[in-house]
Amino acid sequence: MAVLPARVLFGAAYYHEYTPGYGGIRPDEQLKADLDLMVDAHFTVIRVGESVWSTWEPENGRFDLDWLQPVLDGAHERGISVVLGTPTYAVPPWLARQYPEITGENATGRRLGWGARQEVDITHPAFRFHAERIIRKIAARYADHPAVIGWQVDNEPGLHLLHNRGVFQRFVDHLREKYGDVETLNREWGLVYWSHRLSDWSDLWTPDGNEQPQYDVAWREFQARQVTEFIGWQADMVREYARPGQFVTTCISYTRGGIEDDELSDRLDIASGNPYYDMQDGLLLPDPTPDEHEQIWKTTGVWSMYQTADWMFSSRQEPFLVTETNAQSIGFAWDNRPGYDGQWRQAAWAHVARGARMIEYWQWQTLRFGAETYWGGVLPHSGRPGRAYAEIARLGAEFDKAGGLVAGLEPDADITLVYSTPSKWLMQKYPPLSKPDGEPDPAAYHRIFDPFYRGAFEAGRQVRLVHARQLHDPSGGREGVAAEEAARRHPVLVVPALYLAHDTTVEWLTAYAHAGGHLVVGPRTAYADHEARARHEPAPGRLAEAAGVTYEEFSNLPREVPVRAADGSPLELARQGTATHWLDGLTVSDAEVLAAYDHPHFGRWPAVTTRRHGAGRVTCVGTVPGRGLARDLARWLAPDALSGWRDLPEPVTATTGTSADGRRVHVIHNWGWAPVRVTAPQQLTDVLSDTRVHAGTALDLGAWDVRVFVTADDDGPASP
Repeated sequence: MAVLPARVLFGAAYYHEYTPGYGGIRPDEQLKADLDLMVDAHFTVIRVGESVWSTWEPENGRFDLDWLQPVLDGAHERGISVVLGTPTYAVPPWLARQYPEITGENATGRRLGWGARQEVDITHPAFRFHAERIIRKIAARYADHPAVIGWQVDNEPGLHLLHNRGVFQRFVDHLREKYGDVETLNREWGLVYWSHRLSDWSDLWTPDGNEQPQYDVAWREFQARQVTEFIGWQADMVREYARPGQFVTTCISYTRGGIEDDELSDRLDIASGNPYYDMQDGLLLPDPTPDEHEQIWKTTGVWSMYQTADWMFSSRQEPFLVTETNAQSIGFAWDNRPGYDGQWRQAAWAHVARGARMIEYWQWQTLRFGAETYWGGVLPHSGRPGRAYAEIARLGAEFDKAGGLVAGLEPDADITLVYSTPSKWLMQKYPPLSKPDGEPDPAAYHRIFDPFYRGAFEAGRQVRLVHARQLHDPSGGREGVAAEEAARRHPVLVVPALYLAHDTTVEWLTAYAHAGGHLVVGPRTAYADHEARARHEPAPGRLAEAAGVTYEEFSNLPREVPVRAADGSPLELARQGTATHWLDGLTVSDAEVLAAYDHPHFGRWPAVTTRRHGAGRVTCVGTVPGRGLARDLARWLAPDALSGWRDLPEPVTATTGTSADGRRVHVIHNWGWAPVRVTAPQQLTDVLSDTRVHAGTALDLGAWDVRVFVTADDDGPASP
């Protein structure tokens, strides 16, 4: 069983092999200087080794395993732990030259060019042979080193969807095993359409020109399964050598197309992710980010950074590791925006407040060469400590002070949102929404999903993300949660854009509401079954009776439509509400109308309805809510925020959770330039100053400031 230190791990990725002495300094002197600076910055962990297969194995079968020993020894001497990576994502040139057949294909017969990373078919036997050999060499050499506390297998997997012949043939075998015969596949996929009926398995076409949604769902799930199998294969191999207590993980870039993060993390001991975010005004509240801004490998806006943290927690519904995040500027030579003073503290404490057990920067030393020359490290190109180092060192001292109190917090959640990776995949190829220029929008899933999260965040409500299959797995692959238990743990369950939904999943959602939960059904939910076939019954299918509404007409909205509260509605709209992107023509059979469209045509349909169902309630939101409507919905769904903080100024957020020993932790941020004052809702102790704070005390936060409190005991100050 993996055992993590009882404090937040804090450090950076460290590649001594990239900078073995600069400015005339000997490599051993440089190593000592780097590690001593890390100690001064209160570092407790470094990640090493995952990017340099060609250093571990310069030629086929010739290994150099000793070069890392001084790094591990030096770290251990200073009390710095090490996460050791397997180098399988960066293939050495000799392997590509000797085995050109391992090259990945991003379309059938079209090979990826070499010169970047992850250009390989991870399923190819020749690649697997050499990958296994180097993994076993490294693990056998260093598993017993006392500095090593964990293993990272590979790095940000799932970059490419692989179209190699062997991959496609395994896909055909997978379909044969799943469906049994081609006639069953013809029926389940509706291949009578456009004369696609198969007479033999060899008739199945490659995915390049495919336009059949049922095929695409199966293909994307199969691709993710290949990545999960590859990472699980490595994890199992490393466990053969790992000491008791060492953990195994991989770092996930959560928007990559080839992963299903919850399935992948099931094969690991702890989930890990690489949250990158825009600093400077990208962390300003009120948020100036346009609603249409697309969040890809990095986020813009405080709400989106929090959403990524909650996404990482959702992978295993457990605390997680941040394996990479901003040290200075991120990205490329044309985008240089290191943080304002205080923003390193803010972002790190935000992640810890949402469950992070490690904050690890990428990387220690800014590179002098390569594709990421301007991806800033803790130290700049000169190698001399500067402003970023000073900010990070201050943060390290704070984590020292906080100790075990903030390690592995269980974050609060006023509202739970249900996430569906398969629905997202389908909407990437068949989007229900378009861009402003009329072209299909591959970000459509998040265009529907994100406004519900953002509205809750802006309303001061905290959110838990949960994958649909973590609640109910129709395949029987995981236990799931009983509807009664889910109603207790997740009293408000918001389900937008769950387009792909098995009949038993829809029945589970209905049972959840009947058991006492408040189910909120958003656009596109339950419209299709698990094979992406539109249901015959009026939408929202088997939820219709419980919801008291049906619809058979829907429309895209090229512009916002005003929304007003219905007469006598308990849903109060503080400002003009708006409907965006999409509208379902809800027809009420037995439900209360909460809000309506102010429009000469669309006004015939309600925007929001609600109905009691058993001990709970089903609310239908027939549109993608604009920011005002989304905020007001969240306030109505969760009238009393769990944080307990009230009347906060607009730049201030309150994030709360429970420590491992049951104490309540409060992390209060000021995301802006102007100093602010807030009122303590109860008796607290300032974790970083040991100052006792009485209920009703005015608390000051400076520009880009963060303060951390623990609920005080009645008999004296709480000790962190």
